[in-house]
Amino acid sequence: MTEQTDTLLDRIGHMIARRLRSESSGYEPYTPSDPETLHRTLQPGDILLVEGNQKISAAIKYLTQSTWSHAALYVGDALPEPDEGGERPRLIEVNLGEGCVAVPLSKYRTYNTRICRASGLTPDDRRHVVEFMLGKLGLKYDMKNIVDMVRYFLPTPPVPVRWRRRMIAFGSGDPTRAICSSLIAEAYGRIGYPILPEITRAPGRASAQSRFSRAEIMHIRHHSLYTPRDFDLSPYFQIVKPTLVYGFDYKAVVWAEGDRDAADEPGRGAAA
Repeated sequence: MTEQTDTLLDRIGHMIARRLRSESSGYEPYTPSDPETLHRTLQPGDILLVEGNQKISAAIKYLTQSTWSHAALYVGDALPEPDEGGERPRLIEVNLGEGCVAVPLSKYRTYNTRICRASGLTPDDRRHVVEFMLGKLGLKYDMKNIVDMVRYFLPTPPVPVRWRRRMIAFGSGDPTRAICSSLIAEAYGRIGYPILPEITRAPGRASAQSRFSRAEIMHIRHHSLYTPRDFDLSPYFQIVKPTLVYGFDYKAVVWAEGDRDAADEPGRGAAA
């Protein structure tokens, strides 16, 4: 077999991907994620939203008007431990320049994260979601898809709000060429699980009130149009916070000396 050489477009694509994946300086998480706590809390099929600090993350957060720029699916112990040792990969995600890969929980120990859990998911459907993602491992990002990547160089593109989601979905529509949430949305679509609510005006049924909201939700049907924020906003996904799952007693909080008194002073503490 002859080894395939990179074309000029391939080389340009790799260069653009490296630039977009470079990390921004000065990022500090408010509540860093503890991999052990996440491991105890997460269930297979859960979605881990991540506040990324890459250049592409800034564009996605702006375009979606959200804290979350990345999404990964937790698969539990479905993947074996590495032969060379190390941490078992428990998340499956789609990364620019890499495609669909498996990574350990520790990758996001220094990031703000949020757990989204599909409510009422049956064990069989949970297994189908995980198996779908496992079956996508190894899919590569097409580095020739230059236009899909270049648009992220504008972290705050001057486009109307109603066009921003379309700007993210612009391109081939192939999940391996789209942002991370597209493949997860497709996995849930395969089992018929909703992410955003249906549009209806039937008596007694909830509906979007504004014309823009109805048009936006109506448009979001194909998996390539979903963004990380949609799992957070979905009325069908629970937000799971590890500190509350394992019991939180505010009376047991140990304050640094003087901090509690300072919070009671006028002009200090929480904003009104």
